Amino acid sequence: MLLKLSLTGLKGRWRDYVVLFSGLMIAAGIFYMFQSMASNDAFLLSNSPVAMTGIIFQLGSVLLGIITLVYILYANSFLMSMQQKDYAMFMMLGAKQRKIALLIFIETFIIGLLATLLGSLIGVGLSSIVSKLLTNQLDIQVTNFSAFSAKALLVTLIFFTILFLLAATINASSIVRKPILSLLKANETPTASRRKPVVLALEAISGLVLLGIGYYMMNSVDKIGLLALIIALFTIVLGSYFVFHSVMIFGLNLLKRSDKLRLKNLNNFTLSQLSFRIQDYTKMLSMVSIIFALALGALTVGLGFHKEIPKMTEQTSTYDLLINNAQDTDQKPIEELNPTLDISYQLKEDENTVYFNQEQFDKEPLNAIYYDTTPKKTTYSGEELANDEAKMDSLRTLLLPEQQGKEISMVAADEFNELNQASSRLQVVQVKDFMAQKDAVGKIVAENVKQNPSLAQDQFSMNQKYDIYTLYNEIFSGLEFMGFFLGIAFLTMLASCLMFKILSGAASDVARYDMLNKIGTRMSLLKKSIRREIMVLFLAPGILGAIHVLFGLKMFTSLLSEPYAGIWLPFLIFFILYLLYYILTVWLYTDIVLKRKE
Repeated sequence: MLLKLSLTGLKGRWRDYVVLFSGLMIAAGIFYMFQSMASNDAFLLSNSPVAMTGIIFQLGSVLLGIITLVYILYANSFLMSMQQKDYAMFMMLGAKQRKIALLIFIETFIIGLLATLLGSLIGVGLSSIVSKLLTNQLDIQVTNFSAFSAKALLVTLIFFTILFLLAATINASSIVRKPILSLLKANETPTASRRKPVVLALEAISGLVLLGIGYYMMNSVDKIGLLALIIALFTIVLGSYFVFHSVMIFGLNLLKRSDKLRLKNLNNFTLSQLSFRIQDYTKMLSMVSIIFALALGALTVGLGFHKEIPKMTEQTSTYDLLINNAQDTDQKPIEELNPTLDISYQLKEDENTVYFNQEQFDKEPLNAIYYDTTPKKTTYSGEELANDEAKMDSLRTLLLPEQQGKEISMVAADEFNELNQASSRLQVVQVKDFMAQKDAVGKIVAENVKQNPSLAQDQFSMNQKYDIYTLYNEIFSGLEFMGFFLGIAFLTMLASCLMFKILSGAASDVARYDMLNKIGTRMSLLKKSIRREIMVLFLAPGILGAIHVLFGLKMFTSLLSEPYAGIWLPFLIFFILYLLYYILTVWLYTDIVLKRKE
């Protein structure tokens, strides 16, 4: 009988439960996607040069697990807030507490288990789709990544099963231990919100000072080191808490003092709602702002690595294309590149020496790179190459492997012509836009390897720009892939946590909106008030998190030449996802608090 009554209640609130169930599936799917990377050792090792990447990603997995736990707690709170009156009615009708506890346990666990199973399947599909989108659209190379991972699936099922067993146990014990009257009146219990102005002012000043210290430390990581990161983490977390615990309340109180503002429409009611909520939301908003910053930072830095690939390639290569034994190479594909520079240097060799015509280098100096504090490009004439062995090494790297071990000699044109050895050509080429023409360049490089089999013995050659680009792309694409995945996962989870935190308090607001409706308040004003109230709760942590990111990017100036370049793209992605969650939250909240009046 109780099960039938419960199913009837579920049917009556199917829209709320669909959103809850969908949110749990998304949580399970995202957790699976992250685990499919965090547990894939072959993927981690083949897509990042950093030895600590595996450990860092496992720590990230733990952080995601904590966020998932928080998410489920708030989703669970939303579930209980909708059902506690029903359970109280069952008790009033004579149902035994043991039966109610068993009913709650089964209901919570079954919903969680089904959501986990379906979410894991969705996670497999999303992993495949996202990996293909990233590799195709971002032009990155990711190896050893499989959408399906038995290990990740097992970890996901075990983790969520334990979570929902705990949630079911907590639900069952918390409901049956409360008096019936407390369950019926739980949503009407007020929360104290009075704060002394002096305390508010001290907390506000402390919060701003702590944030300032944290931002300074992030800007001084290259000077202070690891200690700066530890101080920044502590001060920014505590500063964020004080900002929401005091600065926002202080600001709301100032706005309420303006008669022109607060007496317009329902502004006074909206400001009072925010002041009433903000203390209860302090921890949630602080957490959202911090992890929002980590998520946005991960996505921004990940995309930043993608932009660094062409720059780093350019800094470590002198020519766009190098052809050994060019006399045997078809020149048509090279001509189709419309090169801006096309030079051939003649060479002859015997068993011990490679000879070059010095006059050719005097006429067309060799492009080279020398390292000061940063890589710098220069040119060397034939005379400079002949008199400086270190400069001669720049030419040596362009030769075939079997030639690099020989002595290199610059000789006059007459002497070069008198040598009896056969002449060959070393051809160097520059194109107008390497990135736009790299596919065509790659084909010529592959043909050059076929013509010179000894090049195939070297897995990577520092003389071909295309090979350098390929190496950097393989290295940093893995980091970019991880950053993108991590950022989207964190944002989705945190936005969901904030959404369910807001929805879990919706039941207590029904009476307030009911009162406004009874005194004749227009429905359009009520909906406008809801939109503004929820907008503040979404914007506040989002804005503070974005500020954290803008200062935090200073830490990556040693890794990224332009950490702020193209920052609009990750911000746009976050804005769109955040906006979708805001719209969904407004719709659900409005349906809960106003559905009885429409």
